[in-house]
Amino acid sequence: MTDLARASAPTTTTDPAKGKKDERGRKGRTEPDPSQILNLGQIMGRSSGGLPVLLVLVFTLTLTTESFLTGTNLDNLGRQVSIYAIIAIGQLLVILTAGIDLSVGSVAGLAGVIAAKTVFETSGGLPVLLSVLLALLVGAAAGLVNGLLVAVLKMPPFIVTLGMMGIARGATLLLTKGRTVQPLPEGFSVLAGGTFLDISHLTWIMLLITALFVLLLRRTVWGEYVYAVGSSAESARLTGVPVQRVLLSAYTLSGLLAAAAGVLLASRLGNGVPTAGDGYELQAIAACVIGGASLFGAKGTALGALVGALVVGLLNNGGNLMGIDPFWLQIMIGALILAAVATEHVKNLRRGGTGRRLKAVEGTAE
Repeated sequence: MTDLARASAPTTTTDPAKGKKDERGRKGRTEPDPSQILNLGQIMGRSSGGLPVLLVLVFTLTLTTESFLTGTNLDNLGRQVSIYAIIAIGQLLVILTAGIDLSVGSVAGLAGVIAAKTVFETSGGLPVLLSVLLALLVGAAAGLVNGLLVAVLKMPPFIVTLGMMGIARGATLLLTKGRTVQPLPEGFSVLAGGTFLDISHLTWIMLLITALFVLLLRRTVWGEYVYAVGSSAESARLTGVPVQRVLLSAYTLSGLLAAAAGVLLASRLGNGVPTAGDGYELQAIAACVIGGASLFGAKGTALGALVGALVVGLLNNGGNLMGIDPFWLQIMIGALILAAVATEHVKNLRRGGTGRRLKAVEGTAE
C-alpha cells in the first residue's frame, strides 16, 4: 500500500473497551460485553425458575374462568397465599442450611389454638396482644428445640422435626379435646380480616415479611453465614462461621414464622381449629422447591418462596374455580416438585456434579 493510501484509509479500532470509530474518526457506541447483559434470571435471582409456571397459570385461568380476575377472588387468593408464603419463608431458612422442617404445619396449628384459647371471649381471656405474643413464643420455642437437637446433638433434621410435628399436633388436640375454639372476639379477627388501602392485612404482612428476609439474606453477614452453612457446615466452621448459632437461628425463625402464620390463620377463620395447618409443611416445601430452592442447601431466595407460594395458591384457587377434583391438584403439586428437583439434578450432572450441595457463593450471588 502506498503512503497516500495509508493516509486516506479510515482509522478504526476493534477494542470494545475503547469503542468503535466510524470512517470520520468519531467514536461510536461501545458494544457491551455479553457477560454484562443481565437476563431475567440474574435480575430476579433463583426465583425466576417458578415465574414461567406462574405466568402460564395466570394466563390459563384468565382465559378459562370468568371469576378469576374479580376483586373478590383476588382478595381471597391473597389471603390464602399469605399463609403459605409466611410458612414457606421460614421453611426456606432451614432448607438453605441443608435441613428440613416437617413441624411447621403442626406448630402453626398449635400456635393458632393457643392464641384462640387465650382470647376465648366466654372464658375471660387475655388481651389480644398478649395472646399473640404467647403464641409466637411457643412457636419460637418449638423451633429452638429443633435447632438444639440438630445443631448441638447432631440429630438428623428429618427425624427431629418429624418428632416435633407429632408433639405439636398431639398438644393441639389435647388442649382443644378435638373441639373448635369459638367464638373469638372481634379484636382478634381484625388481625387478618381487616384491610388497609383496600388490601387485606394478611397481604401487607406477607409482603413486609418477604421484604425483610430478602434484605436479611442478601445484605447481612447472617445471610452469608446461612448460605455458607448450607454449602458445607464443616468448611464454614473452619472459616470461622458460628455454625451452631446459625442453625439455631434458622430453626427458631422457622418456628416463629409458622406460629405467626397459625395466629393469622385462626384470625382469618374466626376460630381455633384443632386440625388447622395439617399438611401445610408439604405446601411450604413445595413452594420453596418450585421457587428455585435446592434441598441440598445454599440455594434459594425469599422472593422465590413467595413465587412458589403463589403457584401453589393459584393451583388450589384455580382448581376450585374450574371444579377440578382436589385430589388431582395434589397430584399436580407433587408432579411440580418432582419436575423442579429433577431439573436441578440434571443441571448438576451437566456441570459435572453428583447432586451434592452447591457452593455458598452461588447462593449469595443471587
